[in-house]
Amino acid sequence: MSEECTHNCETCGANCASRTAESLLAPQHELSDVKKVIAVVSGKGGVGKSLVTALMANVARRKGLNTAILDADITGPSIPKLFGIHERAMGTEDALLPTQTASGVRIMSVNLLLEHESDPVVWRGPVIAGVIKQFWSECIWDKVDYMFVDMPPGTGDVPLTVFQSLPVDGIIVVTSPQELVGMIVEKAVKMAEMMNIPVLGIVENMAWFECDQCGKRHYIYGNSHIEETAKRLGIANVAQIPINPAFAQLGDSGNIESAGNVLEEFAGKIFRNV
Repeated sequence: MSEECTHNCETCGANCASRTAESLLAPQHELSDVKKVIAVVSGKGGVGKSLVTALMANVARRKGLNTAILDADITGPSIPKLFGIHERAMGTEDALLPTQTASGVRIMSVNLLLEHESDPVVWRGPVIAGVIKQFWSECIWDKVDYMFVDMPPGTGDVPLTVFQSLPVDGIIVVTSPQELVGMIVEKAVKMAEMMNIPVLGIVENMAWFECDQCGKRHYIYGNSHIEETAKRLGIANVAQIPINPAFAQLGDSGNIESAGNVLEEFAGKIFRNV
């Protein structure tokens, strides 16, 4: 403590250790070892955030990386269904154990803890925030190279909890072609900047539809603005995903791991920059 300390931090001007801000990061479980955490965010719902999370995890796993998904979308979890997981997660007296997909991606989601997966989660913000911290601190994430956090849409309580409580190395923003969404994307990017978290890339879902009859691309939601949006916001890595009914079929049947390396080139750039 400084000799100049007045023992009242509100009025004291001394620069001593007791004035150092306390970290809000939640500790990992003592048996966990998570190297990189990437949050997948969107400014609004319905743009394919969970799909992108699943596809990124698929690419990482196929590269031989130990991969995990923390489903932070507590009130709208869809990750277990995408991977065809319906059984409940297990645990010990001291910890939760993530469930593994067919390819070995480890997953923790509130749907894996509910008695019935269709039961609604009607909780207030502080309770939801507490559950997310539990998923991080009380779950054993052993030797994970990349953890993807599937975030709920928006810039509210849960994203704030994740950004403050987990050691997030960067975010991937998911969007769709409409101009309105471009404005929403900017909100998500600015929140990340406020939290000093780098934006690793942006994925535009539903970018176009390719007709299987004529082979032409049809821009159902209008022409893409992703390149100009990324340039304006200083985002280097960009990817596009077309409208493909096969994704919906694979997700509905729980076979999203069969989707192939849709985001392989984009994911490779992300992995090199984290």
